[in-house]
Amino acid sequence: MKIDPRHFEGFNRVLTGVVVPRPIAFVSTMSAAGQVNLSPYSFFNAVAYDPPTLVFSCSVYAAGWPDKKKDTLAHIQETGEFVVNVVVDDIAEAMNKTAAEFPTEVNEFEVVGLTPVPSELVRPPRVAESPVNMECRLNQVVPIGQGRRQHGLVIGEIVLLHIRDDIISGHRINHQKLRPTGRLAGNMYCHTDHVFELVRPVYRPGA
Repeated sequence: MKIDPRHFEGFNRVLTGVVVPRPIAFVSTMSAAGQVNLSPYSFFNAVAYDPPTLVFSCSVYAAGWPDKKKDTLAHIQETGEFVVNVVVDDIAEAMNKTAAEFPTEVNEFEVVGLTPVPSELVRPPRVAESPVNMECRLNQVVPIGQGRRQHGLVIGEIVLLHIRDDIISGHRINHQKLRPTGRLAGNMYCHTDHVFELVRPVYRPGA
C-alpha cells in the first residue's frame, strides 16, 4: 500500500501509529500574570547535547474552542520559560486527564491532584510526582502549517535537570526504576521498562 499524506483522510492516525513509541513531554508553564498550565505532548524529543536542547510540537489553537489558543504555547511565547516533566507509569492516568482542553483559568495541577514544586532557574513549577524535571528556556518557536491546524515547534535549552537519586548512577539511567510511559496511537500507551542492549559497532578500516 502506498499513501499520499495530502490525499489520505485521517493520515494523522497512520503517522502516530507508526512513529512509536513516543516519549511524552509533560509541560508545565506559567503566564506573565502567574496562571499555571500543565499539558502533555508526544511530538517530543531531545535533539542536541551542546547546548542540551529538546523540542516538542504544540497546536496553536485549542481543539473544540472557536478562538482559544493553546495555553502552553501562549505562555512560552510570552515568558520564554517552561518545564518538561517526564511521564512515568505512576502518573500516566493523571497526565491523560490534563489532555482535556480546560479553560485558561483552570490549574491542571489542582484538577488531577499533582503537586507543584518551585523550580530554581525558571518560574513555572515542576511536577513533584515526576522523577525527572527539565527546566528550559526558549530558543525559538518554528511555525509549521497554517490556519486551525498550525503548530509551533518549540525549541528549548535545558538549563537545569532534576532527577530522583535512585534512578541515576554516574551517567547511567536505570530504566526499570524510571518506568517511562510510551505513547502509541489513539488511546493506546505502552510500558517501556522491558529493555535489551545492542552495542554500537565501530568501523575499523581493514578489519
